[in-house]
Amino acid sequence: MKYIVQLSRIFTGILFIISGFIKLNDPLGFSYKLQEYFGADVLNLEFLIPYALGISVIVVVFEVVLGVFLLIGYKPKFTVWSLLLMIVFFTFLTFYSAYFDKVKDCGCFGDALKLTPWESFTKDVILLVLILILFFGMKHIKPLFSKLPTTAIALLSFILSLWFGYHVLMHLPAIDFRAYKIGANIQEGMVIPEDAPKPVSEYTWTFMVNGEEQEFVTNGSYPKVEGEYVGVETKLIDEGYIPPIQDFTIESDDEELTDYFLEKDNLVMITMYSIPKAEAEGVAKLKSFTDQALKKGYTVIGLTSSGPSDKSQLKATYDLNFDFYLCDEKVLKTIVRSNPGIVVLEKGTITQKAHWNDIEDIDL
Repeated sequence: MKYIVQLSRIFTGILFIISGFIKLNDPLGFSYKLQEYFGADVLNLEFLIPYALGISVIVVVFEVVLGVFLLIGYKPKFTVWSLLLMIVFFTFLTFYSAYFDKVKDCGCFGDALKLTPWESFTKDVILLVLILILFFGMKHIKPLFSKLPTTAIALLSFILSLWFGYHVLMHLPAIDFRAYKIGANIQEGMVIPEDAPKPVSEYTWTFMVNGEEQEFVTNGSYPKVEGEYVGVETKLIDEGYIPPIQDFTIESDDEELTDYFLEKDNLVMITMYSIPKAEAEGVAKLKSFTDQALKKGYTVIGLTSSGPSDKSQLKATYDLNFDFYLCDEKVLKTIVRSNPGIVVLEKGTITQKAHWNDIEDIDL
């Protein structure tokens, strides 16, 4: 039992640190995932949506710290009980999400590793078993060091986690796992190769045959049945190849301009997923920066999901000399974890990205 507990301790501690650190690298992204869970069609806890970012930071810091606590043997009873309560909650959440097909990606490992709901649930069940081993073998969890160094390491892990979370919120994730990272080409990210796996669906057809309902399963073709058609249900078996970049568009009121702008040599995109929610201090910095970019020959555009009245009011208030185009809110949240954010492209390839706090770091 002693050796089983130690193996469970090492595996669980490392996994919690890795999982927590990946989300701590991008707490804003995890908060977006929490907003999905809090939505009316999932947990129906919409009153928590305004607090999603705060909850996100607390959860991921706690996750990292508990992993460190477990490895060094700091306060074993508190640590194991906390791990148990956390994993029970997450196991319920991933089961609910998988069974009712609510959230397609749990966000357990952020954008670094995408897991299906059932894969997430399986992972949580394994962790639950490991943590139950720790719970019943708690007497075998001993501190690695004496009291003072153990307490110092525990406190340091908490302080560093808080600092790192604050740092990436005020700037951008230290490691960018998303499809819009520097060096990525947007056009290439949207391409589906000719030899890519195709989606596979199962069709269940219902017919009334000789007064009885009968079901016939095909891969999409209409069954040859002598009877009265009643209905059909479709089940997705395999999604096939999904390109890294989806739903990215640049649209005016009249036309789609995606290809036109992505062919530009020097393009600056100001992303603002929601104009009313944009941080005023960041918006105030845009005027001088974009004017400078225009003088140096850059094409400057804004991307937002907000409506025409918000766009015109923003341009008038801040005397901005560029136009805003329409883009999906979720896409804009993915491109830059900042509102507003700045992206510089060369023929569709992202060469620079910045949080509005770091707008001075953009090299024109």
